[in-house]
Amino acid sequence: MDLGAFSVSLTVKDLNVSAKFYEKLGFTHFGGDVEQNWLIMKNGDHIIGLFQGMFEKNILTFNPGWDQSASETNTFTDVREIQTQLEKQGVTIDTRIDENSTGPASIVLSDPDGNQIMIDQHR
Repeated sequence: MDLGAFSVSLTVKDLNVSAKFYEKLGFTHFGGDVEQNWLIMKNGDHIIGLFQGMFEKNILTFNPGWDQSASETNTFTDVREIQTQLEKQGVTIDTRIDENSTGPASIVLSDPDGNQIMIDQHR
């Protein structure tokens, strides 16, 4: 199962204050839109997303079909296949997708401690 690029999506109170803090740790602006209250920051292969007012808890995020530079990979495991494989193993999917759909889609599940995991495919 190829989950693709990994990042941590952080819910923040003040996007600008948080961005300045992570810049001090060596992160630079990689993507996102301040006007829409979200930024993606990168330090080497380490990626964090900063999201103000979009969700309640921090989320572990995987992006099938992308590498750590947000470049498309030649091959990847489609999010619908990942959903099927996880359910066959008894994993509960909190937010499912139609297995007959195609293209961009995402699923959300929670680990045993309630940490949310989003598998977010953009292609």
